[in-house]
Amino acid sequence: MYEGFWYNLKNAFKLQNNSLYKIMAINILVFFVMVFVRVILTFSGAGNIYESFRSLLMMPADIPQLIIQPWSVLTYMFFHEGIFHILFNMLFLYWFGLLLTEYLGSKKLANIYILGGLAGGVLYLVMYNISPYFAESLASARMLGASAGVYAVVVAAATLAPNTTFFLLLLGPVKIKYIAIFYVLIAFVNSTGNNAGGELAHLGGAALGFLYVYQLQKGRDIGSWIQAIGNFFKGIFSRKSSVKVTYRKSKTYYSGQDYTKTSTTKSSGTKVEVATQEEIDLILDKIAAKGYEALSKEEKRKLFEFSKK
Repeated sequence: MYEGFWYNLKNAFKLQNNSLYKIMAINILVFFVMVFVRVILTFSGAGNIYESFRSLLMMPADIPQLIIQPWSVLTYMFFHEGIFHILFNMLFLYWFGLLLTEYLGSKKLANIYILGGLAGGVLYLVMYNISPYFAESLASARMLGASAGVYAVVVAAATLAPNTTFFLLLLGPVKIKYIAIFYVLIAFVNSTGNNAGGELAHLGGAALGFLYVYQLQKGRDIGSWIQAIGNFFKGIFSRKSSVKVTYRKSKTYYSGQDYTKTSTTKSSGTKVEVATQEEIDLILDKIAAKGYEALSKEEKRKLFEFSKK
């Protein structure tokens, strides 16, 4: 996370603990692939093929159609068509995603984004199927975009660290809780407009972002099942490492205080001393419950060193 934006984005699928850039990379890749396909098929006179393919990636509001293409509950949240749509979504995801990654870690950021997209999809589906306002458009309504997941990230960050300040162009320093409140109010006001379904999904994502942090502060991670699924597929496709790694405890002195940490020694003879994953998980849980300021200097140092891996 400290090598620079373009380095992290370019190596999104090579680096560990890099969910923010993986999510951004998928969105950007899908966007440009679909633009390329649309242009080629349109010029070749096969624009209708693009429209059919496009509809398969979008989430339909009509339940019978959704049953036929269940994958769309995931694909819709990584698919954009307008340049400004993806631009603003990725900017907000990056700004607030960095903050969440610092406080909660990469895995929980992924949990929030995916759960936010799912929650947005559920609210969209429910409202279109129960509200008379959407009766005429139900059969043709489809949704795309990362906004529900992004709203979840924005509200989660504002719930976790409400007084964190961002410097906005023309406005200057603004606490992120006010940015999140404005963001949500805009979605609510527009929930009966031209993009009513999308705005409803935004509100669903926002509610999930708040709920996730609220539950996390009570010691419950409602997104742990997402990581379980991810680890299952990762175990299937990942190769076993050919490098042997051994661990041993060593006593080290730092700033006049002694503490125990794990030394990792690879077969090449290179010795790297880092905190264990268990220690980092405990530190992240402490941040979620009490805030970053509650960490000791030693805990902050461990978190900083671990984040550079």
